[in-house]
Amino acid sequence: MNVIATDRAPGAIGPYSQGCEVNGMIYTSGQIPVDPATGNIPEGIAAQAEQSCKNVGAILAAAGSGYDKVVKTTCFLAEIADFAAFNEVYAKYFISKPARSCVAVKDLPKGVLCEIEAVAIK
Repeated sequence: MNVIATDRAPGAIGPYSQGCEVNGMIYTSGQIPVDPATGNIPEGIAAQAEQSCKNVGAILAAAGSGYDKVVKTTCFLAEIADFAAFNEVYAKYFISKPARSCVAVKDLPKGVLCEIEAVAIK
């Protein structure tokens, strides 16, 4: 197992890594919309979805992969009412239309509105 680490995505805030590569598969940890340069969280679902997508992309790039090689995502929303707005942003990044689960959850870390994790090939 190879641990993936990049300063282009938020650092882990617990006992986990940003991602791992095993047998040519990349698994990202869930990415919340923290700007890795500032530590700030943007306002609103569209801006937060954008930052979460960028954070996933940075981890994929660090592993030698990309959005076009994602085979599965899991998306978490604090409010299912944000589903359509989230999809608009998500669709700009995950154009290969990987398999996906998207669920509403009670709470997300730091009170954010969304979180995205991905599984990709190298």
